[in-house]
Amino acid sequence: MPAPLDDLTQKRVDDWIEHYLITEDEALLRPIRQAVELDIPPISVSPTQGAFLKLLSQSIGAKRILEIGCLLGYSTIWLARSLPEGGKLVSLDIFERNVRMAGENCAFAGVRDKVEFHCNPAERSLNILVNDGVEPFDLIFMDADKVSYPIYFDRVLHLSKPGTVIIADNIIRKGEVADPASTLPAVRGINEFMKMVQEDGRLEATAMQTVGSKGHDGFAMIRVK
Repeated sequence: MPAPLDDLTQKRVDDWIEHYLITEDEALLRPIRQAVELDIPPISVSPTQGAFLKLLSQSIGAKRILEIGCLLGYSTIWLARSLPEGGKLVSLDIFERNVRMAGENCAFAGVRDKVEFHCNPAERSLNILVNDGVEPFDLIFMDADKVSYPIYFDRVLHLSKPGTVIIADNIIRKGEVADPASTLPAVRGINEFMKMVQEDGRLEATAMQTVGSKGHDGFAMIRVK
């Protein structure tokens, strides 16, 4: 039986993929460097994941994207670059510093005009969007507080339409989600979220485990019928 992949091997394979398929320019490297300087944990999506989000958005012809959790703008730039002329990305974050720096980084990347930032707790921003009756989104990327995924998801469905694709990141937690005895708040939030997906007949979904520079994790992919 093959030995389990260690962290070093996972990182080396990600580096190999990036060598052949992915180019990060200065605009993408900038928020990553800033996170290191500010001692922020490396929780942005990886380059391979960022490229996946961009290709997915382009594949479904997304013109309106909602991002929950922008950090310093790394994933925001990938998503904004997928949009056609006139497309719009609405990005939510709770921290003023994150919104300010993500905005500056999007400006540096030349996509600031495509991004609308909201600085509030995500639940509040989502409620405002729902109450304002904004046009539904084509692609929604959930990458914020996992404890609150069930709350976010309830609002997200009000901002969706048939054909909307929802990506919920970081749902595997090194396999901890499969432990029925786990009392970790993030694991409990994710399991509640998955139960919501399972029980909603309007949805079709799957989830994928991932390994790489971010370790063992994964994402759910949901489509509104």
